[in-house]
Amino acid sequence: MAFDGITIAGITKELNQLLTGGRIYKIAQPESDELLLTVKNNGSQYRLLLSADASLPLVYLTDKNKQSPMTAPGFCMLLRKHLQNARILDITQPGLERIIRIRLEHLNEMGDLCQKTLVIEIMGKHSNIIFCNENTIIDSIKHISGIVSSVREVLPGREYFIPQTQSKQEPLAFLEETPDAGRQDFKEKLLSMPMPLYKALYCAYTGFSPVMAQEICFRAGLDGDIPAGSQTPEALERLYDTFLALLKQIASGDFQPNIIYEKKTPIEFAALPLTLYADKDAVSFDSVSEVLEHYYEEKNTLTRIRQKSADLRKIVQTALERNIKKYDLQLRQMKDTEKREKYRIYGELLNTYGYGAEPGARSLEALNYYTDEMITIPLDDTLTPSENAKKYFDKYGKMKRTFEALSELTIEVKAEIEHLESIAAALDIALQEEDLVQIKEELIESGYIRRKGGGKKIKVTSRPFHYLSSDGFHMYVGKNNYQNDELTFKLASGNDWWFHAKGIAGSHVIVRTEGKELPDRTFEEAARLAAWYSKGREQEKVEIDYLQKKNVKKPNGAKPGFVVYYTNFSMAIDSDISGLEQIK
Repeated sequence: MAFDGITIAGITKELNQLLTGGRIYKIAQPESDELLLTVKNNGSQYRLLLSADASLPLVYLTDKNKQSPMTAPGFCMLLRKHLQNARILDITQPGLERIIRIRLEHLNEMGDLCQKTLVIEIMGKHSNIIFCNENTIIDSIKHISGIVSSVREVLPGREYFIPQTQSKQEPLAFLEETPDAGRQDFKEKLLSMPMPLYKALYCAYTGFSPVMAQEICFRAGLDGDIPAGSQTPEALERLYDTFLALLKQIASGDFQPNIIYEKKTPIEFAALPLTLYADKDAVSFDSVSEVLEHYYEEKNTLTRIRQKSADLRKIVQTALERNIKKYDLQLRQMKDTEKREKYRIYGELLNTYGYGAEPGARSLEALNYYTDEMITIPLDDTLTPSENAKKYFDKYGKMKRTFEALSELTIEVKAEIEHLESIAAALDIALQEEDLVQIKEELIESGYIRRKGGGKKIKVTSRPFHYLSSDGFHMYVGKNNYQNDELTFKLASGNDWWFHAKGIAGSHVIVRTEGKELPDRTFEEAARLAAWYSKGREQEKVEIDYLQKKNVKKPNGAKPGFVVYYTNFSMAIDSDISGLEQIK
């Protein structure tokens, strides 16, 4: 979700409450486009992160410190010169712009009180942190010349002004207008825009992201995808009332920060409740800073592990594609061998009835004594009947040998495909770099990666997922094939229960019974874990096999994670594990 003007309003209120009146104690620049300010106020210490990163601009309070470079960059040194021990007078947001202004008071070289402003612009790739003296730019964390932008230069000595936001209107102005005048302006503005209603909202007014525009339409009971010009006057009246109510909530500072989760994955965040996600899980937080830190930390974790595992994924995907092609070719060749019995019968019938074939004949009508039907046997007119029979027996022998060889090869290749799919599934659920260590080791031992560094194995610190059922039973989930084997054949006892998605790659799930009878709810929760940690997690229902561990066997020489069983129960269940308690 975009870091929109409403979220900025929420974080501005929060910063004002905690930092106004405080003094800047430390200034650091951990990254080229990022500042970390330490502020002391009312006996407490706060860290304020300001990031102008083009892909992820952020402003929030955090407890975490960051390592700074040995030599501070020039912009950081300039801020230290002017703002070390400066007092924060106020923190404001102009309208609903994605801008935060921190007004500061400090002593200059002569000992006189001066005021400066630190402006943080959260505008995607145009994000910046600008240090100003009234309306003159002293310096900025990013220099923008006229070559880069014809709209506004951001350079020392230039005038600072807010760039035009594509003729968008300031929505908070409606709170100052008379109700009727504002209502009419709102309706005329939207009706003049030939686009879906939700898009017209965020294109017409500053501060609204597409998601928040959809939220306003949803609260008004309207379909935001229907063109704005097609809306009835009554619908626009209802939309205006909803729009105005939301603006009043923002102006009063009544924020309710939350993150929306879908199957434990964060999908949206907002400073106000998102009722259009009523079917998803919403987790509330005490502050917008907490929301931003949690949301982007979780998102970054997933992104980072995807990047770290990219090489392994490529190796697995390449091997998988190669084996699938090989398997398809083998199946086609197997299909071609289906004619082998026909050639054997042709040879036998020619040995029996070949004496009746006329010299130079191209076919022979003969009774198939296996089916009591007359068949036509094609002949090579340059060969004798016995030579034709030998030719058919040779074809039969070749096809039989091919069939026997392929029967073994297809089983091996199919097993290799299943093994690679299980590794791909393990990569999908990896959350930390340690989780990749055992996966890489398995690829090394399977011959897909050459071991480096004198053949030493890497130390394994990754452990299986550990959950507690609603009825107090411990449930374990393997993160990879080695952990699956360890859980099933070392951790689990004979009467513990074993769960796995039927016919698809996935984790082994073990429920420790400790000699007790499992309630139905625990069976269902363990099955949901098996569904979530499988390739079928996106399906509405996943079929899960479950049985006692004593009935699960591992064939000699089988690949890691591969097991067989012959007696089991099954259930079809969803993969929602949002209510389960995970033990870290």
